[in-house]
Amino acid sequence: MSVPMTEAPLNSAPAATTATDKSSDALSSMPAARRRPRLWVVRGEMDRKLYVGVALLSFALFIVGWELLAASGLFDAVFLPSPMAVLHRLHTWFTQDGLLNDAWISIFRVTAGFLLSALMALPLGLFIGTYRPVQAFFEPMMEFSRYLPAVAFVPLVLLWVGIGEGSKIAIIWIGTFFQMVLMVSEDIRRVPMAQVEAAQTMGARNGEILQLVVFKSALPSLVDTLRITLGWAWTYLVVAEMVAANSGLGYAILKAQRFLQTDSIFVGILMIGAIGLVMDQMFRFIHRRAFPWLHDK
Repeated sequence: MSVPMTEAPLNSAPAATTATDKSSDALSSMPAARRRPRLWVVRGEMDRKLYVGVALLSFALFIVGWELLAASGLFDAVFLPSPMAVLHRLHTWFTQDGLLNDAWISIFRVTAGFLLSALMALPLGLFIGTYRPVQAFFEPMMEFSRYLPAVAFVPLVLLWVGIGEGSKIAIIWIGTFFQMVLMVSEDIRRVPMAQVEAAQTMGARNGEILQLVVFKSALPSLVDTLRITLGWAWTYLVVAEMVAANSGLGYAILKAQRFLQTDSIFVGILMIGAIGLVMDQMFRFIHRRAFPWLHDK
């Protein structure tokens, strides 16, 4: 009596599947402490504590390299002060020369210019990225305007706005607004058309699609765009404080340049970097709290 050829494959297939399932279950049930994080792979994993440790190490190596270069004698101390000299100047500026006042006025100017740009760029970019006629009307002009150097507008801003705080805010607005509009419109265009078509099929009106589908779908990318353009706003601070300023970190850097006070220049630059880093981390924190599903592994 012959055995049917189909019995062996049919009986062996479930056994192979069961073995695979068991091995995968064993891997998934393995304690997290016993699993090695995959570091050197594309988009690998890294423990938060290890990440912070590596970041601190990079800053430490930067300071050590700076100290060694300053102590080597290759550069005069006037042109490259040591980290200790910069730290001493930081202490003097903080205790005697009103560092906090300069920092707060610079934070105000950058924040005001950035928020003004965001309030105007978000709705304009939303409509440019959604409606073709609006895109045709505004986008070529935005593309042209974003290449105009903000520093070239300094004399015009003085004539148009005056020498008050408005002129500093206007320079930061000029430096960030046009790029922000284009980045927002690109974020809006990346929303999958399938989501829009699904909303149209369900009978949603244009306003509902714009508010509840397009804007909400693009919101995580929009927060990232705001974080990036905030960094650009800080880069225009020194240019903004060229405009008849008598306070601020950028003004202090320009004043120190006239007298070759490079330690003060370093302090101003490092303060701008430190404040910018803190504000950047605030945006990252907001992004993690608002969109936790994008950060969960």
